[in-house]
Amino acid sequence: MLLKEGQRVLFQGDSATDAGRDREDFFGLGNGYPAIISGLVGAAYPGLRIDFLNRGVGGDRVKDLRERWKADCIDLSPDWISILVGVNDCWRFYDSNNKTEPVIFERDYRYLLEPVTAIGASSIIMEPFFLPLRGEMEFWAEDLGPKIQIIRRLAREYEAIYIPLDGIFASAATMREQGFWAEDGVHPSRELIITHMMFSGSHLIISWFLTKTLDAECQR
Repeated sequence: MLLKEGQRVLFQGDSATDAGRDREDFFGLGNGYPAIISGLVGAAYPGLRIDFLNRGVGGDRVKDLRERWKADCIDLSPDWISILVGVNDCWRFYDSNNKTEPVIFERDYRYLLEPVTAIGASSIIMEPFFLPLRGEMEFWAEDLGPKIQIIRRLAREYEAIYIPLDGIFASAATMREQGFWAEDGVHPSRELIITHMMFSGSHLIISWFLTKTLDAECQR
């Protein structure tokens, strides 16, 4: 077990993490993978009394996280910080011709990890991902691929737990149609089944997150 009693876990990222959270609620988790992870851990290990916080903001790129990193990360004193960001750095290039150059992407991502290490917190880095549901998305890998390689290298350098979501979603898409996992190719899918909200794509994220953080023997 890597999570310890009384620790604080902070989720950071873009809309996939934001998931409609209430910005006025300090502990608001939204309706995506952060809320489900919190519920599962709380139900399985109530004695741990772990705080889960969500500060994901829809539309954010790495540079946006950098601008709010002190207030929305360091000042919250997390023991664990989970980061899922990067797909908007790619998306804005193709829909707005607003490119994030790899050197800038690495500089800003490193800016996120340095102070986390300095305060003694542990990092969980989630790989940005997409599924090419539309023809023009076939080209996204040309921009996102090098950014993923940067993130992987930083994860090794900073000894972060790494969750390779791009590969995970690509593998899952061989078993079911791509839209089942990510309804627009970017956001984890949601299906309303009876009275419960089931997040097919989010469940991929959740299963890997819990495997990495609850298994004391996991490989980083």
